[in-house]
Amino acid sequence: MGEILSILGKEDFYFAMLRTATPVLLTTLGAMTASRAGVSNIALEGTMLFAAFFGVIVSAFSQSALLGFLAAVGIGLLISLLLSYFIVELHSNGILSGIALNTLASGGTIFLLFLITGEKGASTSLHSLKLPALNIPLIENIPFVGKILSGQHILTYLSLLLVFAIATLFKKSRLGMEIIAVGENPEAAESLGISVKRVKRTALLISGALTGMAGAFLSMGYVGLFSAGMTAGRGYIALATQAIAGGNAYLAFLASLLFGFCQSMANYLQNTGVPLQFIQLIPYLSIVVAYCAYCRAKLKR
Repeated sequence: MGEILSILGKEDFYFAMLRTATPVLLTTLGAMTASRAGVSNIALEGTMLFAAFFGVIVSAFSQSALLGFLAAVGIGLLISLLLSYFIVELHSNGILSGIALNTLASGGTIFLLFLITGEKGASTSLHSLKLPALNIPLIENIPFVGKILSGQHILTYLSLLLVFAIATLFKKSRLGMEIIAVGENPEAAESLGISVKRVKRTALLISGALTGMAGAFLSMGYVGLFSAGMTAGRGYIALATQAIAGGNAYLAFLASLLFGFCQSMANYLQNTGVPLQFIQLIPYLSIVVAYCAYCRAKLKR
């Protein structure tokens, strides 16, 4: 207990909490946008993996971090466009289509990495670039808080802004109202002149762009390379956190922060006597427990 209390008193712990929550938060916002349009984007894991891969490849060959980031977002849009074609146009099963894209990404990124670099595990031979971290004037000089909030990755700050943007989208914009209408009752929305296909496609594209950003964060954030399976199930975690959020962007932030908190705690506990396998389980187990508690509370209403 003393060890845990000591960890909770460190600024670095909370700094890492925000950092590790970032890709889950971006993907959760994307999953939530698709879900509110009545579409479950199961392909989050594969989208993130493809985005992470192409972000590194493009940044390495162009020597431009910005182009790498744009490539990651672009591939996220492309995967979502493909998924929307399967679901919206062909009326295929969304879950099976998403699983197929996830499977394609799992093997396809390794195959492409081998074709390009001759490596199968990680892109260590490529000189890929990283997106910058930002020091915030004034805030960085505040004791304790400054070391948590300043110096974070640029995509961490962007993800926090996107929480407000997505919340505003659903509360005050016409597109947000159309997404909610289509998700709740597509037949009624169609009778009002709203194109259900257009709205679902748009929601999936927004979801893909946000997930592409998450993929860019994983490979171009603090690591600066692509490794096989580096998403480590974060796409599936995002499906759980968006279900907990229930369409609320601020709750999505808190649910993602829970994952970041537990992931940061797991990282710090690696030097203790706790078995490594249990430590690695903590972040994922916490989300499962939180989701079960959410479902139980929902049944009691």
